[in-house]
Amino acid sequence: MQPEMLTLILTAISIAFLHTLTGPDHYLPFIALSKARGWTVAKTIGWTVTCGLGHVLSSVVLALGGAALGWSLSRVSWLEDVRGGIAAWVMLAFGVGYTLWGLYRLYKNKPHKHFDTDDTGGIYVYEHKHGQAVTPQERYRVTPWVMFIIFVLGPCEPMIPLLYYPAAQNSWWGMAMLVIIYTTITLLTMLALVLLGYYGLAFTRTQKLERYVHVLGGLTILICGAGMLWMGW
Repeated sequence: MQPEMLTLILTAISIAFLHTLTGPDHYLPFIALSKARGWTVAKTIGWTVTCGLGHVLSSVVLALGGAALGWSLSRVSWLEDVRGGIAAWVMLAFGVGYTLWGLYRLYKNKPHKHFDTDDTGGIYVYEHKHGQAVTPQERYRVTPWVMFIIFVLGPCEPMIPLLYYPAAQNSWWGMAMLVIIYTTITLLTMLALVLLGYYGLAFTRTQKLERYVHVLGGLTILICGAGMLWMGW
């Protein structure tokens, strides 16, 4: 296996794990819904996997844009010897831009999705800022299918450049491997966190990392691109 592909695989694993771990919306709603509605373990797992697959597939669709660009460049003959370097530069540039965007959101304290429960056991989603203690007026009741739509419409942006390199190398197996690994790690992490919560474990520490999710994703891509360019990864 080429060092570059190994680097991309490790990056895909890191992004999938960190993106899921630092996003309480990936597991807390399922824990709350399962307890409020008296779901069995099997039904809890089923809805977690269903929503997780919707989330992953929307991320993959987004990443195919990067793959299409990489494949287009692979057709340009005079770029034959440098396209690997170009792919690494694109990854580095994306990592820098995404990190800066994450820092901007962190500084501005932009609203994000937040889930809450009421005394009747209902689950709601609404816009929320970190440090905001007041419950907003506009909130929407969450059902399993609403959760599915939320997950489909909330892809993981750092997936975009990951398929760029194997596409530039005309490596379909490389693209497939990255998709399978990213999907597997995301689902396993979601299931582990949901099942731990289902059996009573709290996640106060992981919730505190939520505001840094975009910064962490950008830094992971940045490090990957830098390693491929200057460290022989």
